[in-house]
Amino acid sequence: MVGSSSPATIILQISIFLFTFPPTFCNFLPSQTLVFPLQTQNFPHRLSAASSSSDKLSFQHNVSLTVSLAAGSPPSMVLDTGSELSWLHCKKAPNLRSVFDPARSSSYLPVPCSRPDCATRTRDLHIPPSCDPKTKLCHVAISYADASSIEGNLARDTFVIGSKTRPGTLFGCMDSGSSSTSEEDGKTTGLMGMNRGALSFVNQMGLSRFSYCISGLDSTGVLILGDARFSWLGSLKYTPLVLETRPLPYFDRVAYTVRLEGIRVGSKLLPLPKSAFVPDHTGAGQTMVDSGTQFTFLLGPVYTALRTEFLKQTEGVLRVVDDPNFVFQGAMDLCYRVESGQPDYKSLPDVNLIFNGAEMRVSGQKLLYRVNGSGGNNQVYCFTFGNSDLLGMEAFVIGHHHQQNLWMEYDLANSRVGFAEVKCDLASQRLLSRV
Repeated sequence: MVGSSSPATIILQISIFLFTFPPTFCNFLPSQTLVFPLQTQNFPHRLSAASSSSDKLSFQHNVSLTVSLAAGSPPSMVLDTGSELSWLHCKKAPNLRSVFDPARSSSYLPVPCSRPDCATRTRDLHIPPSCDPKTKLCHVAISYADASSIEGNLARDTFVIGSKTRPGTLFGCMDSGSSSTSEEDGKTTGLMGMNRGALSFVNQMGLSRFSYCISGLDSTGVLILGDARFSWLGSLKYTPLVLETRPLPYFDRVAYTVRLEGIRVGSKLLPLPKSAFVPDHTGAGQTMVDSGTQFTFLLGPVYTALRTEFLKQTEGVLRVVDDPNFVFQGAMDLCYRVESGQPDYKSLPDVNLIFNGAEMRVSGQKLLYRVNGSGGNNQVYCFTFGNSDLLGMEAFVIGHHHQQNLWMEYDLANSRVGFAEVKCDLASQRLLSRV
């Protein structure tokens, strides 16, 4: 979620996949590949039960990407590839369906202020931890762009994923906070971070590679922890990660940052200098690939150029909403009115995001998103690119909506991200038949 989105709502946001894992215990083997089936559904719904196999699970989908795991005693939690510190709700509240109770876990250990974990292991957190004067425990806090926040104490416990366990995993045991999305928060127990930070699930589990394939609603998908080398997958196109060691005010050093070099609409390359895509001396302008953000957001000048060209090429094909003040989700101001049926997706020009060494094609239904509440003969569809400036973001963010039906591989061993066009429902069928 780029460290700034609420874990279960949508201001820049997200699509949520929830998985429940039975607490089975054995040693974690970083070299072993784990395959998990996914099944998308519309939110809100009750959580699906886990299947009989400890390595098979189902999930539910609104508009972000998350995964549930078992930790200590029975509760499940949610995974986000754009966040670092994993956390669990540790205080009962009316809106929460379940919470993590430290008293019920024999493996739970709070982290005191005096431990090195409270300082040296938390260097990547946006808000430095502090010492709770009453409990003498390491206090952590996380805030999000939608004004929600969560805080509590740093702790250790055993985390379980499928049939694998990780004793002594560091996480936040959160007992207070404010949220504008209590209804959505009640659907989850916590969050599991998957970015490149020292405290992320990736680093604590010793993962060198993971992959996922996201499909649309009411379809299937797959999550792979470990190597994913399949003959039918074909060749992935890789783009190197941009690694920054200097602490810059607007650069997230533990995000999956890549180099965006241009954008093409149909056959027309946007007339922008390469400097428009390069971070400045403060770090503002980095490009992050984030499964925790729903749509794709571009800095103002680049967004304006894309908007102008897309408008030009769709003139006579789509009818713009006649209200100049209509903005969807605070940053998407190019919306169309469709009087009946669906837009003619085949007549829309592709939008190609050009990276160093690879291109990501956005086409068809991935270009437009139907606004909830519009229906009948007065449907509204919005362009799935937004203006980062309107959200106060200093970055380009490639969201999961544009990652649908792409095999996405995060190769930490070789510091790169790879992707290839794949039918995710077929990919999951191939893989799950072997599980």
